Parts: sequence; structure tokens; C-alpha cells
Amino acid sequence: MIFTMIKNSLFRAKAQKFLAFITVGLSVALIACMLNMTLKIGDEVAKELRGYGSNIVVLPKSNALSVEIGGKEYSPLKNEDYLKEADLHHIKEIFWRNNIVAFAPFLDGKVKSGDKIYSIQGTYFDKNVPISDENDYKTGVTQLNIFWHVDGEYPKDDSLTSVIVGDRLAQKDGIKVGDKLNLANHEVSVTGILHGADTQKNQVVMSLKLAQILLDKPGLINKAEVSAMTIPENDLSVRARRNLDSLDSVEYDKWYCSAYVSSIAYQISEEFPSSLAKGVLSVSQTQSGITQKIQSLMGIVSIIALLISSIGITSLMSSEIYRRTKEIGLLKAIGASNFSIYLNFCLEMVIVGVIASLFGVILGYALSFALFYQIFDSFVGFSFMVLPLCVAFGVLICILGSILPLKSVIDILPAKALYGRK
Repeated sequence: MIFTMIKNSLFRAKAQKFLAFITVGLSVALIACMLNMTLKIGDEVAKELRGYGSNIVVLPKSNALSVEIGGKEYSPLKNEDYLKEADLHHIKEIFWRNNIVAFAPFLDGKVKSGDKIYSIQGTYFDKNVPISDENDYKTGVTQLNIFWHVDGEYPKDDSLTSVIVGDRLAQKDGIKVGDKLNLANHEVSVTGILHGADTQKNQVVMSLKLAQILLDKPGLINKAEVSAMTIPENDLSVRARRNLDSLDSVEYDKWYCSAYVSSIAYQISEEFPSSLAKGVLSVSQTQSGITQKIQSLMGIVSIIALLISSIGITSLMSSEIYRRTKEIGLLKAIGASNFSIYLNFCLEMVIVGVIASLFGVILGYALSFALFYQIFDSFVGFSFMVLPLCVAFGVLICILGSILPLKSVIDILPAKALYGRK
């Protein structure tokens, strides 16, 4: 009988049911849009920040011994030790190997060119670095520093005759593409002018092999920079970064098996002999800060949507109960309990809520695709967990919105409802 009553009620008062459908549907659409974007935005922010360079630097252990004095960091043993180029493949052979997007080694030094002294840097541009199970893996600064721009072209890896020059150095010395430079009695050709770099704007950048020859450092590098996909930092990762010994065995396993910048750096240090990998905190903290603020904002928007839509349902339910006062009085007169009347109205709203939620999820997915593409110029994809969460959210709106109006059912007397008197 109750299902017959619910079916009949759903097809009566279509205007009120439609308004309830729109209220729940639009609220769920907003939540679905926010939730689908929130679940993906951490990865997208990390990808965007990779454009600003590496988030992990690998140094010789002696170079990593630094002291902070007056807000400045001093490395007394800097340039006293080197890493081996032959060990670079270990960076891509850790547990989180698939999160390593790119890496590049660097060797810095100074060489004479006539009466001038040039600062040079050797690196990989787009070099094949064979690693276990992936012999065709390529990496270098063209993937690590995607914000670099070269007027001309990059030198070939292992080239002994081609270099690029930082834009500030080129402007100061009047160097142009095609010019010849004599570096430590070794003639090279300038194939490009580098723009968008930081320290390299005053340097001559070349293949690592050429730099090793000019500096007489065969097979050696100063450091390696790594770009890795990481998750935002939380209390666990901060504690591990400050004092790894403070973690118990369960916390350590959770930290080690999570893609925090600190755990990836730690694993690189384990695999790379005589090295110490450190997270570049400015990048990881920026990623964490942006992601957490966006997620907090979306959480606040969701709560506001929940409250406003619940108020709307409360108003519609109050109107529905007033319209059906005689029906409620008749139900009470034939022996219906308050609970069965509550159940009748709640089931009606839950059915409307479920259907409206499904509609809202579809609309929310569409909105998230459009907004994500507009912001990041890429597609967000589907997060399937959004569907059950949003349906539950829609049902919650209906239940919360029905609580206060249904309390008035207790006060409805059959005689007053049917005959207008007590």
C-alpha cells in the first residue's frame, strides 16, 4: 500500500517535485564538479609546477653538508667531491620509478677563452640513458626545464663542437648564433641562445662529455636534478623530513610507500652510491599549499551548497505537508503511526533525490570537463567514486531538509485535519 501511495504522490504536485528535483540536482552537480576536479587537481598542479624545474636535487654527500648562518646557507665542502655519471641510471630504478618524469646531470666549472673566463655547464639535452627494463629511456634538460627556450637549436648530446650561450652573457659579449668560441684551446660553435634560464643565463651550456673534457673531470658530475610526480605533503611527511627516526614501523612503511617528495628522495639516496638526495622544498611546499587551499575552498563550497539546498527542501516539504494535511489526518484516523507517515514522505524525497543526483552527477562531470579544460588545457577524466558519493550527498540533502517539516506531523489531529475542529 505504501508503495502505491508513494507512486501516486510522485505524479501529483508535479511543480513541487520538479522544484525539489532542480534543487537537489543543481546542488549535486556543483558537488560532483568540485569533487571530480579536486580528486585530479593535485596531479595537475604537480604537472604545472614541473614546468618550473626539478623538485629533487641529488648531491655528493660532502656537498650536502651545509650550515645556515644568518639566513644564508653555506656549504664549506662544496665542489670537493663528485658523483659518477655511470650511476645515474639508479635514479630511475627505485620503487617509485614510474613517478620519475625526467632527470639531468650537471657539471659546472670555469675555463679561459683568451683574456676572458667563461662559466660553463655540461648536461644532458635529450640523451638515451639505458635503465633496467627500459633501454630506450631518454632524459635531459629539454624535459626537465620545459620553460627553457632556445633561439637556434640545442647541441647534440656528446657533441664536442656545439654549445648554447645564456641570453645575458650573449648580450654582454655580443655573441650570436653561428659565432665561434675558443674554450681552453678548444674551438666550438654557438648553435643557440638560451632564454628563460636562471643561473645558466650567464653560462655557456654544452654536452656533459665536452664539459668533462674541458674541466678534466672524466665520468664525473657535480649534481643531478630530478623532476618527480609527488603527492602533497602532510603531517607524516613533514615529521619524516625533520626526523625519520621519530616514525614507528607502521608510519615508516606508510611514508616509504607513498609518493612524497621526501620518500622518493630517500629512495634515490639508497640506490645512488655516495649521494644524498634532497627535496626542493620551495616546489613541494608550493604544490602542497596550492592543492590544500583549493581543496579547502571546494570543501567550503560543498558545505554551503548542502546547507542552502537543505533549506530549499525544507521549504518545499513544509508546503507539501500543508497541502496534504487532510491526507495525513485520514491516515492517522485509520491507524497509521507517525513513523509510517514519516517513512512515506522520506521515501518520496529519497526517490526524487536519487534521480536528481544521477542527473546532477552527469551535469557535474560535464561542468568539470569544461572548467578543467579551460584552466589547464587538458581533460580531467572520470573519477568513478564521485557517483556514489554524490548520490549519498543528494539523499542527505533530502533527509536533512525533511527533518524539521516532518516534526509538524505529530501535531496534526485527525478531527481538525478532516473537519476543521478539535
